Amino acid sequence: MTQTEIFPWNPGFETGLPVIDAQHRQLVELLNRLAAHLAYRSAIPEIEAIFDQLAQYAAFHFQTEESIWAEYLDGDDSVAQHKLSHQHFVTELLALKHDRTDANFEEILERIVSFLTRWLAFHILDSDKRMAQIALAVGQGVPLETAKRSAEDLTDAQQVLIKTILRMYENLSSRTLQLMKEVAERQRAETKLRLFAKVFENTLEAICITDPERRIIDVNVAFCQATKNSSAELLGKPLDRIKSGFTDTQLAATIAQAMQASGHWAGEIWNRNPNGELEPEWLTLSAIKNSDGEISHYVNVFSSVGELIKRQRYLEHAANHDALTGLPNRLLLADRMNVAMELALRTKTLLAVCYLDLDGFKPVNDHWGHKAGDEVLKQVAVRLKSLMRKCDTVARLGGDEFVLLLGNMTNLTDCDSFLTRVLAEIERPTPIAQGFAYVSASIGVTIFPLDNVPAMTLLLHADQGLYQAKNSGKSCFSYCSALPRQ
Repeated sequence: MTQTEIFPWNPGFETGLPVIDAQHRQLVELLNRLAAHLAYRSAIPEIEAIFDQLAQYAAFHFQTEESIWAEYLDGDDSVAQHKLSHQHFVTELLALKHDRTDANFEEILERIVSFLTRWLAFHILDSDKRMAQIALAVGQGVPLETAKRSAEDLTDAQQVLIKTILRMYENLSSRTLQLMKEVAERQRAETKLRLFAKVFENTLEAICITDPERRIIDVNVAFCQATKNSSAELLGKPLDRIKSGFTDTQLAATIAQAMQASGHWAGEIWNRNPNGELEPEWLTLSAIKNSDGEISHYVNVFSSVGELIKRQRYLEHAANHDALTGLPNRLLLADRMNVAMELALRTKTLLAVCYLDLDGFKPVNDHWGHKAGDEVLKQVAVRLKSLMRKCDTVARLGGDEFVLLLGNMTNLTDCDSFLTRVLAEIERPTPIAQGFAYVSASIGVTIFPLDNVPAMTLLLHADQGLYQAKNSGKSCFSYCSALPRQ
């Protein structure tokens, strides 16, 4: 935030009582912080926290003052009057804070800052100055009434000076607050411009800005790389000389119509790349208008359709595959199961749904750490994939649980033989950084359509078979007990 202060402290404000002067400086500091947060439009809770801190400190300051005045001016009417002024301050401040008129929060805060500035200036320069002068004189042995007359016996010039200073601070505070707002607004604008410049230079999309005649006036690094031209070579050139797609008269007419209607157009455009080959790009074109409503610039953003397709494929793969092993996840498994079940019914073949869980995996994780555990899972995934046929699927559900879909089976003997090979493959020692890890597998199996139930129920039945395999000593496979053997 800016260092500009709405209420700059001046040594001339000092009363001669160090405790009072230190607290006055703290009040002024809190007022300046409140004004700065108002100017910079900080969050309302943050502003209210500073306001509450200021109000609490003012109450603490009043207690300090009143105890000092009571010590030196015990029983004098001026002490009671000073307390009343403190009470008036608190009442006025709370009324401003809880203002429920049509004024918005910012307007209410401006009123509070204005009130605090006026009150604090008067409190320090007039009220407390007089009280401190009396207290100091009494402390030096001057009779109370004599000290009071001396404090009140100010020259006309001194009275005028105080009033002038008070008016000056009132005017200064309002002008300074306005200046702080303007500085804050400019800094926000500069921050946005710097952010835009960073985005412009670092985005992967090729961006080109042209004037109303479509001459290039600025490009980013990605545009230079895509066209294999430097910015110096591009500036001032008509965009259609760099992007040949704009020479398509039908497309140009469509774009012109969109610019007139909404100021925006997005669509596919075919341009020749630096090698002379035609390739598709996705163009997002926006018109920028000046204060008179006239188009002053065009912003052209070119995205390689090929890159978009790659990005889309990446996102689709990430949504359907396990991040660690690259195997299909639960979402893709559900789709594969539906397809495999339909194929089994259509071809009158069997589909084996196998639920596989690693034995001894937890000790590997506990002893060697999660990194070693992840390496075991990745190698198990590779081994399982190496055994799968094109019609089969291996998926990871999470942890050390996998599902195998074995299609195009004609009898259970084929399934038994295949699962025996799976068990043997898993039992082979798995090399890790610390040496070798040893795990095995337990597998539960059900067969569709012998077990003619929905996909999710098939998984539950296979899981029941897994439970039976675990109870049979592990490192084996077991068919679901509800499955009729044929």
